[in-house]
Amino acid sequence: MTDAARIKATIYVAGLENAVNDKILADAFVPFGEIVEITIPKPELPSSTEPHRGFGYVEFDSPADAKEAIDNMDQSELFGRVIKVAQAKPQKAASESLGSKMAVWESQDYLAKHAVREEDRIGAGEGKQGAEAAVDPMQGLEGLDIAGPKPA
Repeated sequence: MTDAARIKATIYVAGLENAVNDKILADAFVPFGEIVEITIPKPELPSSTEPHRGFGYVEFDSPADAKEAIDNMDQSELFGRVIKVAQAKPQKAASESLGSKMAVWESQDYLAKHAVREEDRIGAGEGKQGAEAAVDPMQGLEGLDIAGPKPA
């Protein structure tokens, strides 16, 4: 199955009670189709006492089964809590996340989208000649280096 098809066949389940595990989630969603994989992420901190982070992913064999599960299980109750069931979104690349170790403008995607080529500057009249002919915005302010009223 391609990655795009896997994403369409995967659902996100939020609002899980701490008592919910893989088997319970499988039992809740098996009526909608064959389940390929269930993932319930563990807490990132090893000192955490929680068994999981309160959400999980259920991957079905077909996207139609995933759609059926979303339609029937969204806003339903599981272990006394209302769960939210939605289509899973693809994981972002490490360079796209807010916690990445590099500035956004260092990313190739950002540069491809926002970089201005030299030909574009020349076409807009801002070429190298335009930069030399630009008026200095500080010109005419030379005498204002002393604060206060001017001596008479």
